[in-house]
Amino acid sequence: MKTMIVSPVHASRIVLAAVLAAFVPALLAPLAAAPARAENLRIGVLTPLSPPGDPAAGALIVRGARIGEEYVNTVMGGVRGGTKIEIRVEDDAGTPETGVAGFRKLVSQDGVIAVVGQFHSSVTLAVQKLAEEMGVPMFATQASNKNITMNHLVTTFRTHPLDSDRAALWLAFVKSMGWRRVALLAENTDYGIGLVDETKRLNDEEKLGLALKDIVFDRATTDFSAQMLDLKAWKPDLVINVGLPPAAFLIIKQAAEAGLFPQTPMLASYDFPVRPEYWQNLGDQGTYMTYISYYHPSMKRTALGDWFAKRYQEVYKEPPVYSAFNSFGNVVIIAGALNKAKDATPKALIAALETGSYPSWNGTVTFTRGPVHWHQWSAPMLILQHVVPNQKYEDDPIIFPPNMKTADMARPR
Repeated sequence: MKTMIVSPVHASRIVLAAVLAAFVPALLAPLAAAPARAENLRIGVLTPLSPPGDPAAGALIVRGARIGEEYVNTVMGGVRGGTKIEIRVEDDAGTPETGVAGFRKLVSQDGVIAVVGQFHSSVTLAVQKLAEEMGVPMFATQASNKNITMNHLVTTFRTHPLDSDRAALWLAFVKSMGWRRVALLAENTDYGIGLVDETKRLNDEEKLGLALKDIVFDRATTDFSAQMLDLKAWKPDLVINVGLPPAAFLIIKQAAEAGLFPQTPMLASYDFPVRPEYWQNLGDQGTYMTYISYYHPSMKRTALGDWFAKRYQEVYKEPPVYSAFNSFGNVVIIAGALNKAKDATPKALIAALETGSYPSWNGTVTFTRGPVHWHQWSAPMLILQHVVPNQKYEDDPIIFPPNMKTADMARPR
């Protein structure tokens, strides 16, 4: 089916900027950066902290890295016999050019030995080329385009599922529900287009015979009303929301206004519904949303994960979510590899990452050179659902996969 491109317009029906203006600084405030010391080993955090990126995700990633810094410097006693690590943060704003400039600054001016925190696939694909050129390892903390690791670059590491794995999960979910017609609304980035392509590829390869309708939109779009009416007329069994806030919120809100959702189920392509601004933006309209997640508070964690969850709750007065868990894990993995490395250089760090195994918050991590899963370690993926307004993450039921299921999917009466 032919892809439709939606042009951006100016009027918005929700005011996300005001929420983020209050929310993101609050996320970042409790732990300030440690004072700079020349003898510290520095780790960079390059992540979106302003639009058009996802600043709420970036702020959570910074939180996790800051607690990672604390863990390494206190519980571990530093690295390599007592050397402290120091976190340096740069905003990539969700754009490749800003990300490349931020990575260059972290390496050339701040002298970091590694960089974590990558969230947007388009930014990651641009930054990884510079990382390879400069010989400094970088971690895709929550960027999922499969080409990130299929590029087989020595300096690129990832601790997050691939788009191909994500598409396989939701197609298995669709099959289990007996659905036949699936619509995808996807932003025009490597993330959005990559997931559309993977869904089509797997549908063909596995001979699922699904009718797929894809609409690709500019991520600055603020009016989806025509597309909602088109989708309502097409009568899908499921709408997959492959957008990032604020567009992802607008899709949900305008689908509800058009009478499409929740009568037609909607699946968010990642875990943005677990964040506080979800209910702040959507209120009751966010009820019945299903979403991909890489963690549930009921899941068993490692001792390291338990330490982080307790400390995060103490500092931020709320339970941690995946973005923070994973960046914390990246920092601690790097610290473990520094202790294994023959010296404190990026080259030696890469060699240690490739040959060692390292405890993280949800398991023991290794990085091998596979054809697709290159330098790759993936968290498990689940599908959760908000079934009542303002439902907390820990109370959301797991509706897929079957071996972890705690409830059937709820539908409006």
